[in-house]
Amino acid sequence: MTPDICIVIVNYNTGTLLARCLDSIRKEKDDKCRIIVVDNGSVDGSPELLQTDYPEIELIANTENLGFAAANNQAIKRCREELLFFLNPDTELQAGCLRAIRKFMESHPEVGLAGPVIINPDGSPHPAVEYSYPAGRYSGGCFDDLPGKIAWILGAAMVARSSVIAAVGGFDTRFFLYAEDIDLCLAVRKEGWQLAEIPEARVMHLEGQSEKGTPLAEVMARKVRSELIFLKKHYDAATVRKIRRVRLLEAWWRLCCLRFARFFLELPADKKEKLIRYEVVARLYGET
Repeated sequence: MTPDICIVIVNYNTGTLLARCLDSIRKEKDDKCRIIVVDNGSVDGSPELLQTDYPEIELIANTENLGFAAANNQAIKRCREELLFFLNPDTELQAGCLRAIRKFMESHPEVGLAGPVIINPDGSPHPAVEYSYPAGRYSGGCFDDLPGKIAWILGAAMVARSSVIAAVGGFDTRFFLYAEDIDLCLAVRKEGWQLAEIPEARVMHLEGQSEKGTPLAEVMARKVRSELIFLKKHYDAATVRKIRRVRLLEAWWRLCCLRFARFFLELPADKKEKLIRYEVVARLYGET
């Protein structure tokens, strides 16, 4: 029996891309597929677009940006389908994607959460599977006994069994944006489930569109804060202190080199970005 599936999309000011995403789903969906869009207080006309052009979509319209994890949890509470497909609005399903997802999850009962193959707009592969956790080399092997080899799946496109998501309690809302996918995947593995990539399912991804226009320092700060939340949640205090020392030493050394170079020549754009990144790392890890 074909499992029913609920596609959950969290949107924040990505109306044009969201429409393309929904159009790609329309080509793939059937009467056993439901779509929920959680809008996090968009001001680009996204809610109006959905109500006018996509009346079949179930819309949860928030008045403010609650963050990615909290918004997904809102939709999870309404889902009764066997499978949950968490999808970013800056993605497009490729032909046969939903069919391949259903077939794979039916054929692999040991898998609790999986991800399709992610491709860039030019068709090149986009990394979507990771085999280690942040600062995992300092974990002391605490994750070695978990099932499967895959550590986590990119949150842009993840499909999970509803029963598994219920067992882990959904997303941890302490993660506003970034690392919530890593945390969820770890929770799934701790429940005894494997993660997997679905080779026959493909999704095209335009990365970082919801953060487009946001200053790099702000984006980097969100990433570092999320990493710190993950480390404090899953590593013991001594390990976190060790990681903090390593991160700070690296950041200080890089900052010294970049600032010294800046005295003698104009830094190229990529070096300026690195300077900003290491300044954020030094500041936030220094406050820990």
